[in-house]
Amino acid sequence: MCADAAGVQLLVDLSELVRTDARSGIQRATRGVLAALLNDSPPGVRVTPVYDAGGFYAHAPLPDAAGCMKTLPAGEEQPIRVAAGDIFFGLDLAPEQIPRNAAALASLKAHGVRLYFVVYDLLPALRPEWFFKGAQAWFTRWLEQVAQLADGLICNAEATADQLLAWLEQQPPARPDPLYVGCARLGADLGSAYPLYGLAEADQRVLDAVRQRPTFLMVGTLEPRKMHTEALQACDLLWREGIDVNLVIVGKPGWNTQALAERLHRHPEAGTRLLWSERASDELLVALYHEATALLAASAGEGFGLPLIEAAHYDLPVIARDLPVFREVGGEHAWYFSGTGAPALAQALTDWLALHGVGQAPRSGAMPRLTWEQSAREFLHCMDGHWYAQAVTRLACK
Repeated sequence: MCADAAGVQLLVDLSELVRTDARSGIQRATRGVLAALLNDSPPGVRVTPVYDAGGFYAHAPLPDAAGCMKTLPAGEEQPIRVAAGDIFFGLDLAPEQIPRNAAALASLKAHGVRLYFVVYDLLPALRPEWFFKGAQAWFTRWLEQVAQLADGLICNAEATADQLLAWLEQQPPARPDPLYVGCARLGADLGSAYPLYGLAEADQRVLDAVRQRPTFLMVGTLEPRKMHTEALQACDLLWREGIDVNLVIVGKPGWNTQALAERLHRHPEAGTRLLWSERASDELLVALYHEATALLAASAGEGFGLPLIEAAHYDLPVIARDLPVFREVGGEHAWYFSGTGAPALAQALTDWLALHGVGQAPRSGAMPRLTWEQSAREFLHCMDGHWYAQAVTRLACK
């Protein structure tokens, strides 16, 4: 990143992370990139965490040792001060805060501050049936706003960038200047992104079970698109056929999954061959990446697929649905399945176990992956003008 003698202030927006840190998905990526920027900022660049303080942006206290963020009491917030050449980096997904602060962000841009936002995926806009009621309008409003305001939008995969460019072509934003779209891959080093340590007694029981039989590991918040129900039904078929495997799920409950959560708790195999960790520490997750037999990435839609990269960090084999983004991330270092429904997945798992048994299942260890420091540099590389494509826009008067 280029910086003049006075330096550049990189204002990293953490508005959603300050409000609620789910420690998964986007929040994990946000914490990873933030830690890298704070630990190794480019020469001449001052990294300044900020957050929406209710109509204006304020300085955010630095994260504590666990990566926890907090706000200041009302009246004690310190509003940001900017100069021409500074950068506002919307690293966190903030669908409520960005539209609320559109006028403030437009003012920053008018005073010479460059604006960049990360687009992790377009799924709420493209597949609203997978999300909670109102998610499509909520997300689309944010996407339209950043497309009008930003100097550039940065995606975490080319597949996501292609979806974004296609979406913008259908509804081009009215702007007086070009809009650029970039790509910056995510990192996978759990140990460098404010890890949470600690293993409870229940965690030890999970690890004990994993060591007893082959284990399929699923990582991610319970959501309809993640296809946990299909995976559970597939394992039910395997168990009925006498195939002795574990299904381990790591992820908090999400939307539209109450029935699934109840089934997981009440399932006859719960606590034996079906194990669900709703609030796993990073220490448990790393142990599972070490001990499991394969990561099962059964999701029907993703913007990137961070668990694939994390699994590869520990050379854990990956079984992934045949999605373009998974192919982009995993390449030849994952095993892919297609088809829908529990019987198709059960057959795919059976086929993989047979390959694994004779040592022919792909290993993930050589999967290309980045540290969070390298990921942060890719984001900064985009901001320096290295873009994937220019988006279609409509001309608007300044």
